[in-house]
Amino acid sequence: MADPRFSRSVVFMCAHSEEGAMGLIVNKFLGFMKLSEILAKQDDNQPDDSHRLPVHFGGPVERGRGFVLHSSDYNSEGASLKVTDSFSMTATLDVLEEINRGSGPEFAILSLGYAGWGPGQLEDEIKENSWLIAEPDQHLIFVEEDEHKWDGALKQIGVDPQLLSGTAGRA
Repeated sequence: MADPRFSRSVVFMCAHSEEGAMGLIVNKFLGFMKLSEILAKQDDNQPDDSHRLPVHFGGPVERGRGFVLHSSDYNSEGASLKVTDSFSMTATLDVLEEINRGSGPEFAILSLGYAGWGPGQLEDEIKENSWLIAEPDQHLIFVEEDEHKWDGALKQIGVDPQLLSGTAGRA
């Protein structure tokens, strides 16, 4: 993909309907952030601790807004979106507070911003061979090093990245 924001990106799709699609890029690491730093901006009474959460560039839309992609063992009533049996997404501070207390989800990454598509846009990009589709995998998303996620996703669907071409065609 020519757009450098999406080049070699692994995007976890969180929502898809006739109204459009929303996903989070999960392999563009920005750094670690102490949860106490995030929460201190919201509440001066948060304890200073060493809980750190990996932060990713989630996409170019609403880059100042945080989205937590996490394992589905955590649910914030009315705030968590169950994406699959293994994955959920929460965009409210309560998930960060729970992680800070040690009672949040087993796995989580924080994304700043998201990737969004209007009605039919993603489907058109898939028809143009701009995207390859793989099944979501917790190990790949939460455990694998970011620099290996793209190759890992391709390997999962049997594609050798060295054989990919920058041009597409139709047979």
